[in-house]
Amino acid sequence: MDVDGWLADTRTSYDTVAVSYAHLVSGLLAEAPHERAALRLFAELVDGVGGGPVADVGCGTGRVTAHLHTLGVDAFGTDLSPGMIAVARRDHPGLRFEVGSMTDLDLADGSVAGLIAWYSLIHIPDDQLGAVFAHFRRVVRPGGPVLLGFHVGDETTLKTEGYGGHPMKVHVHRRQPSQVAARLHDSGFRVESQTTLTSPESRLGGIIFGRREP
Repeated sequence: MDVDGWLADTRTSYDTVAVSYAHLVSGLLAEAPHERAALRLFAELVDGVGGGPVADVGCGTGRVTAHLHTLGVDAFGTDLSPGMIAVARRDHPGLRFEVGSMTDLDLADGSVAGLIAWYSLIHIPDDQLGAVFAHFRRVVRPGGPVLLGFHVGDETTLKTEGYGGHPMKVHVHRRQPSQVAARLHDSGFRVESQTTLTSPESRLGGIIFGRREP
């Protein structure tokens, strides 16, 4: 699977479903107390390192970016899909959103106090995950926290329809927490905790907190 091909398919798919996606997922956090607790802890960890800008990478329509703002985090969002970014800007006009890919993260070295990838790593192939985590390490300040959310499992599936019945062509990669934690550690992060949970966000989700090593 070439990089340009799967990125183009992912971009087109989420451009297609952006409006429906925003409608269907807008209330998920309200029904997910454990995920809200994880986001609140992340906000506290960012504050504990002195605050500063936080990147929500793969932000979609901006719902988590906006939630972090309610917790006092100076969060901004970046996403591969221009359609998703357009909806994020429409729904959260006071916040910063930019089009960009986590495979080539257009942020300066050490420019963010923390980083979150909330169920957005699920379309990254295994052979690209290390490069993505290297970008995360490059842009996060030493000591800064990272929070990863992802679907747990051992399989990759091709999603051809979703979010209101619209056509899609995206591969969904489910991984074990130990696998993700090991890759994160190998990329220069200290893994501080990992857990699994079931909620409206995911039938089986993984949550990992890490910290960028000096």
